[in-house]
Amino acid sequence: MRRRVVGIETEYGLMSAAPPGVPAMDADMAARKLFEPLLHRGRSSNLFLRNGGRLYLDVGSHPEYATAECDRLEDLLNQDRAGSLMLAMLVADADRSLEKEGSAERLHLFRNNVDSQGNSCGCHENYLLHRRRDFRQVADALVSFFITRQILVGNGLIRRNASGATLAFSQRAEQMWDAVSSATTRSRPIINTRDEPLADSGSYRRMHVIVGDTNVAEPTTALKVGATEMLLQAVEDGLHIEDLAMADPMRSIREISIDLTGGTEVELADGRRWTPVQIQREIRERVLGTIDTAELDDTHRYVLDLWERGLNAIESGDWSPIDTELDIAIKAKLFSSYVSKAGTNLADPRVARLDLSYHDITGSSLLDRMEASGLVRRLTKRESVQAAVNTPPATTRAHLRGRIIGAAEDARVDLSVDWVHVRVDDLSASPLSLQDPLANEDPRVDELIGKIASWSPVLPA
Repeated sequence: MRRRVVGIETEYGLMSAAPPGVPAMDADMAARKLFEPLLHRGRSSNLFLRNGGRLYLDVGSHPEYATAECDRLEDLLNQDRAGSLMLAMLVADADRSLEKEGSAERLHLFRNNVDSQGNSCGCHENYLLHRRRDFRQVADALVSFFITRQILVGNGLIRRNASGATLAFSQRAEQMWDAVSSATTRSRPIINTRDEPLADSGSYRRMHVIVGDTNVAEPTTALKVGATEMLLQAVEDGLHIEDLAMADPMRSIREISIDLTGGTEVELADGRRWTPVQIQREIRERVLGTIDTAELDDTHRYVLDLWERGLNAIESGDWSPIDTELDIAIKAKLFSSYVSKAGTNLADPRVARLDLSYHDITGSSLLDRMEASGLVRRLTKRESVQAAVNTPPATTRAHLRGRIIGAAEDARVDLSVDWVHVRVDDLSASPLSLQDPLANEDPRVDELIGKIASWSPVLPA
């Protein structure tokens, strides 16, 4: 695979649970409690970390973690899991603090996309592209891929109505209101076209994908990002998929989500009617025709295989070959087992609690137990995730940013940091601009770290 910087921004659902009869904290108070340890150390609720990522409070009191820039899918999975681990540790700290205060309240964080009131939080993917004049045409062509991939990488939604409840593919499908636009929340699009490359604007562009669900199972995240990477490379090499454009994308995304057979035919712009399985299979075959599979790394070979097995499973109705790898199949099996044993149905509030437990990252999570028992496949190693809490990817700009932040934290020197710029908080210091997301060496960074070390004896050798 061609080197490409990729990152994921994940907004977490947050709630406080209190005993019956005890009023629980609202989201704002819970968020303040969650970030209290960071604020007590004189830091803000918006900080860049020594692993190169960013942790902050987003609009609506959503804790959000953005991974560092990654050019290896393995690094991205480790970084994404490290974000959940860091936030889970903050929850544990908050719970201990509440216990000391005599409060029985406990905080919970969720990797999902919609709460019981219908409020949405997102999971945004970012892909580095070389700047090209026809970006809008490329973005329009990719819409059908993003709409139909939900049958593989949706995290599952229990839809309730007057007649009961049914399972749908995606939590985000019903939250999208436009195909391609520069808006984010006002008319939430599948692809956001706001031109913020966070890099040299003459060379790069960042494709900001808003439509994806927040996945729990690591193989689902790997498929979501890995398949997109392969398609983007194929498009850059001349692949055309404009003929698969949909006549009504926003209608199609909703129709596809509610049909778990994957057999809903949607109308293409040229009048043909294809199912989402057909569209995904066609895109996969075209991608295969443009890439040399012998040059793929092991993770992308796995993605290519899971892509095919997922489509076969959805089409056949037998989800057993993917029921430890794809969120939708894992949850369908989990719910089916519970409903059968309890003699109930999906409308039962206990199923809603089970659904929420699947996304809960706090305490001894259901995901940890399911991975330990083999019910969910894990791709990362615990030691690699633990290392990613404090160590940035070694092959991108994140390595430079992380080194500077680590040196400054050890030396107790204050910095102002964003994705591109780093500045020591001293009026005599000019900001350092890191414009190339693919660069992991820079003599200016070595010089800056040397200056930081000379300013304080606290910095270890």
